[in-house]
Amino acid sequence: MPALCRDCLTDFESGSRCPACRSVRVIEHPELMSLSIAHMDCDAFYASVEKRDDPSLADKPVIIGGGKRGVVSTACYVARMKGVRSAMPMFQALKLCPDAVVIKPRMSAYVEASKAIKQMMLDLTPAIEPLSLDEAFMDLRGTQRLHGAPPAVMLARLIKRMRDEVGLSGSIGLSHNKFLAKVASDLDKPRGFSVIGEAETAAFLAGKSVRMIWGVGPAAQASLEKVGIRTFDDLLRWEKVDLIARLGGTGERLYHIARGEDFRRVSAHAPVKSISKETTFFEDTADLDVLDGHIWRLSEQVADRAKARDLAGRVVTLKLKRANFSQISRRLSLREPTQMTDRIYRESRALFDSVAKEGPFRLIGTGLSDLCKADGTADMNGDLLDPNAEKRGKAERATDAIRARFGSDAIKKGRSLR
Repeated sequence: MPALCRDCLTDFESGSRCPACRSVRVIEHPELMSLSIAHMDCDAFYASVEKRDDPSLADKPVIIGGGKRGVVSTACYVARMKGVRSAMPMFQALKLCPDAVVIKPRMSAYVEASKAIKQMMLDLTPAIEPLSLDEAFMDLRGTQRLHGAPPAVMLARLIKRMRDEVGLSGSIGLSHNKFLAKVASDLDKPRGFSVIGEAETAAFLAGKSVRMIWGVGPAAQASLEKVGIRTFDDLLRWEKVDLIARLGGTGERLYHIARGEDFRRVSAHAPVKSISKETTFFEDTADLDVLDGHIWRLSEQVADRAKARDLAGRVVTLKLKRANFSQISRRLSLREPTQMTDRIYRESRALFDSVAKEGPFRLIGTGLSDLCKADGTADMNGDLLDPNAEKRGKAERATDAIRARFGSDAIKKGRSLR
């Protein structure tokens, strides 16, 4: 049976220990050297970047998130062992892990690490489909002749490069389609390398919960359970026409997924539809100065993400949630796309002013949608009604250059400290 040492990258014929370096970090599988669709997922990405940059955090539970009424963005594995999970309310996470070190997200650091990892993936194949800053699909079909090694070896080399050059770890899922590759990458985290072969697909899926299907959350699971679908075995008992009649296009997708079939290609050009950022407050607030400071910081984070991806947006959005959890959404279409903090902030603030009296609020968010490539053409025409817009734009570009060289905290606007 083909086997691969994940430490020294020696491939050999079967065995639980590498014959070259004696490592036990060995992956073996009958289809190991023939599969080519992969999913790479960084391990606790944000928290791992923080631990890399501050070694004193190495053995401590780290939570990336906001105040006590915010939610957990991500948590390191030390915190996860105590029950902390992404999207968990912060107050609940701190009850489970009161000794946790809570750190506000540093998007600029995460974007920088993500760019370095993406370049490493591009060294393997141009067919990369990012899902977020820390995970992506890769199609390595046809790359063995180029690299002189099967995809499995190159993927193990990628993880080794990430550890050696960027100081971060990741987990690999390798299979014959995207659905199963993503499932595989979750099987042995952190620092995992899991394989689901074509021959074993039916046996692997048998009896598994439909929650394993990407996109099936608690609400979708409850809907499926109403019609008696809890597992892949339940799905297999349905005819395609009946699933489509009951669930529409989702029914057809589920019919194929139940059989381990996923015909989607790895698309290097899958568009990002929107960029947004929001925050939940420790206490409900109607304080205009406090809210203005949040609008600026959120606008800055949205702009940073847009600039990192060379994107601009034609629609600015504002999201607010009242104390009773009712939600307000506003949007404004622009004459030309923007990626500038100043423009996003000013439009978001104008949208906020139209609903400010409906507070107090417990959540606020800003975003960009209707995205396009910036290509140096965004924010070109300025604002005829605002003669100082061009000066502010130049100042922002200068600020970006300073932050890129000396770090995100090198220079700040006064309003961001509110």
